[in-house]
Order: sequence, then C-alpha cells, then structure tokens
Amino acid sequence: MERQLKPWPALWALVIGFFMILIDTTIVSVANPSIMKGLNLGTDYNAVIWVTSAYLLAYAVPLLITGRLGDRFGPKNMYLIGLVIFTLASAWCGFSGVMAGGGITMLITARVVQGLGASLMTPQTMAVITRIFPPDRRGAAMGLWGAVAGVATLIGPLLGGVLVDWLGWEWIFFINVPVGVVAFILAMRLVPKLPTHTHAFDILGVVLSAVGMFLLVFGIQEGGTYNWGVIGDGPFSVWGLIIAGIVVLIAFVVWQAFNKKEPLLPLPLFRDRNFSLSNGAITTVGFAVTCMALPLVFYFQTVRGLTPTQSALMLAPTAVFSGVLAPVMGRLIDKINPKFIATPGLVLFSLALFLYSRMLTPDVSIWWLLVPSALLGIAMSGVWGPISAVTTRNLPMNQAGAGSGVFNTTRQIGAVLGSASISALITGRLAADLPKAPSGAAPTATTGTELPSFLHAGFTQAMSEALLLPAAVALLGALIVVWWAKPKPPAWGPGAAGAGQAGAGAPAGAPVEPVGVSESASAHGAHAAAAPVDAVQHGAHAAELAAEVRDGDEHHGIHAAPATD
Repeated sequence: MERQLKPWPALWALVIGFFMILIDTTIVSVANPSIMKGLNLGTDYNAVIWVTSAYLLAYAVPLLITGRLGDRFGPKNMYLIGLVIFTLASAWCGFSGVMAGGGITMLITARVVQGLGASLMTPQTMAVITRIFPPDRRGAAMGLWGAVAGVATLIGPLLGGVLVDWLGWEWIFFINVPVGVVAFILAMRLVPKLPTHTHAFDILGVVLSAVGMFLLVFGIQEGGTYNWGVIGDGPFSVWGLIIAGIVVLIAFVVWQAFNKKEPLLPLPLFRDRNFSLSNGAITTVGFAVTCMALPLVFYFQTVRGLTPTQSALMLAPTAVFSGVLAPVMGRLIDKINPKFIATPGLVLFSLALFLYSRMLTPDVSIWWLLVPSALLGIAMSGVWGPISAVTTRNLPMNQAGAGSGVFNTTRQIGAVLGSASISALITGRLAADLPKAPSGAAPTATTGTELPSFLHAGFTQAMSEALLLPAAVALLGALIVVWWAKPKPPAWGPGAAGAGQAGAGAPAGAPVEPVGVSESASAHGAHAAAAPVDAVQHGAHAAELAAEVRDGDEHHGIHAAPATD
C-alpha cells in the first residue's frame, strides 16, 4: 500500500516518544530525595545520582550505531522496537522497589535497559526530520524538535513532583507505560517506512567508545567516594580510570581516522565549521541542563522544606517561557543568522544560573527565586532550535543524516559528563561546607528529605557553589556559537541556488528540485567521505535524488513521494 507522507503528522507522532524519553533524563531529579528515603539509602547521594547517570550512559554510548541500525532496518522499525523496550523497562523501574531482590541496584539496572531503548529511538526522530524536510524548511521542524527537547528537560521535574507527591516515586516510571502505548499506535499509523540499505558495523569502534565513556564517567562520579585515590584494595585508582578512559577515547578517534570501511564517527563531517562548533555547543547545553536541576531540587526540598510538587513548581516558569517562545524562535531561524539567537540565549542561560547561585540563602523569599527561573526559560527558547538547525544545514544531502547521529551523541555525552560532574562537585562541596554537629560529632544522617537546621547554611552554600559549574559551561557554549559562520544558501530544496534551473547534464525532463534524501543519503550512516559536491549544482544526480521527497504543501512542509507503509 502506498500513500503520501505528511511530514508534520509524522513528526508529531515521533516527538511524543522523544518527549517521553527526554523527560526521563530530568524527572528523577525531583524524586531523588524520595527515592533515597523509599530505598533506605540514608545520605548516599552518589548512589541515587547513579539512577540518572546509568540511564544517560546507556543512552549515549550506543547512539552512533543505533542510527546505523535505523538505516539498515528502517527508522520506523527501530523506533518502535526502542519504544517497546523503553516502555517495558519503565514498568520494571517502577516495580524495582517491591520485587524480590529489589532495591537501588535493580533500579539502576532497569534504568540501563531503559536507556538502551531510548538510544534506539532518538536517532530516528532526527533522521526523519533530515529526510523529509529540506534545509530551507527545516528551521520550523527543528524549532518544534528544539521546543520539545527544551520543554521536556524542564517539565520533567514538574511532572515528577506531582507524581511523587500524589502517587509515590514509582509513578515517575509507571506513567511511561500508557504514554508508550499511545506513542506506539500513533507511530504505527503516521510514520512511513523509508528506504533502507546495508551497513558495515564498526564493532571495534563500539567497544572502544563504550569502554572509554564508562571509565571516564565512573572515575569522575565515583572519585569522591574513594577520596580520589585507590579504589578499594585493588590496583586501580580513580585518576587511573579517568586517564585510561581518555586514552581509550583517543584510541577510538584514531581508529575512526584509519577505518576505511565505514567508521562509526565520520571524521570528515568536522571539516564543516558550523557542524564542529554546533557539536561543541550542544555538548555544553546537555552538560548544563543536566547539572542545574539537581542542586536546586535538593535545596528546595532539604533546606526550604518544599514538597516535590512545590519544588518542581519553582521551575515551572522555565518550562512555560521556553515552551511558548521556542516555536517563535524556530520561525526566526530561517530568516536571520541563528548566531544572533543562540549567542544571547546561552549568555542569558549562564547569567540566570549565576543569579540563582548568588540568590540562594536559607531564608531568601521563595518568590524572588522565580525570577531566574523565568530568565532560564527565555534563554532556553533560543538555544535548542538554532543549534539543531545549524548543525546539518551546510552539509550535503548524503552527510546530513550522519551528522544528525553525531549531534545526538555529543548532546548525550554532555549530559552524561554533566551528571557525573555535578555528583562529584556536590559530594565535594558538602564535605567542605557542612559543619560538624554542635557537640563536635559528625552531622546526623538524614532520610533524604529532612535536614537539621544547623546544616541549612552549609548545605545551601554547597548547592550555590555547585550551580556555578553549569553557569560556566553555558557561557563556554556562548563563546563557541559566536564563531558560527553565516549559514550558506541551502544546497538542496526550494531555496537552493539554481533550484529553478535544470542542472548541467540533467536528463531532459528530470526533476530539478531535489528536496529530499535518496536511499543512499541514509539517515545516520551516510559516509562522510563519499559526499558528492553540491548535488543541486551537479544535475546529473537530480533524478535519483529527487525520488524520495517532493515539495507539496507550503503550510505543512514537504510531502514525500509515495512511501511504503
């Protein structure tokens, strides 16, 4: 059966699942104190932070290869498989506290499986955008994608607070089950099957990237546990693991340069200036967004005594302003240089976090803390969309898909490193700032939701200092995007140079507006090295490249040629 692909309904069906998996990167932050109490973790902040880090690590490491799987077996198929895994793992997370042998270890294990499901889903969402929206129409689609990414990472704490207060921490995972079922039905109905082709999988690259990331993240996050020295009675030290992780990741990059078949990370992509800078920028954004919620939520609940819902509402202005303004920014992306949106956005992001840090005291008026929350929302509305759109805009058609896979990976690597770094920083600052008990004894252990009054000042100081880390990283992101080159005219699509003229050497009657991606221009595994020169200007490729998608509806983006469903 053949039918016309309608890009916007297909995109909306995909972003429901995308929204759900992104929420799970932040929804746990507001539930951390309740999880600590429910699982009897005492003051083991590091153990509960692994609930987030394990998810992010399992999510980030496979992203490069899961994009290739989408090319080989179809983005729709891989998205649906990932959605099923994610949904079932969510139910497992919810039951981990009551199952036989359950506890924090089982919860972390279930989160790993959940992350693997998410890693199968995410590349397919951006792949579909890349394949059905040409560059000059992609700004609006990326605006929606960016709005979903921004709002999801910020609304997670709000939704988590309501669920924890009303139903218990388990329901931050149970809620994914009905949403997953709805997302599955919509994707089955609205997302078409796109052309596929075979890939050679870089097994050595997968192993090197996975081992390197694990060693680096484990070393950073667990460093405080072992006083940055030897781990237990074994021969390994924390710094040894970190250095080993860096060495293995360097070996991974070297292998990608020497792998002449089909490298996991196509290094020639980084010859494009905007692509390289955008990946650096999105790494800083993933890092900062993951970092910022944890100190704030711990402060709101353990110092100010707010409930999970109340503490999440303190971040509501961020979600509201980001959600309302992001689509507006998305429409501007195609009209003005995105640098003039993203740079002020990242600077404001940094300033808002710095303001939060300076305002945190044990007795500051709660209402004043809504001001930096609102500033964060305004800032975030100008961050996600522009960076997403600029990343692949200058790439030729058969590089755009591979570029989107790298982009998703670097964003998640930033989030993983952010989670590990904020854990180490919070642990270190608490050790330095918390005073001894009045008797001179060590502070009394808390349940994760209560804090003796004599510890309020020291705990607040630690959280305030921790917020300076994401503030500094966000400012680094601004310094990166300010060097963006002005985006070139689209290499393909209605707005491409020469789009209205037959390309040199094009067969008579051949389509001259190749606004889609051919089968060879796969969504995530396209060979960077095999990229042709501008396919629009070299019309000999026009007939082949136009076969998949054509311009059809000015209000609804690009309607593809009949797609098999």
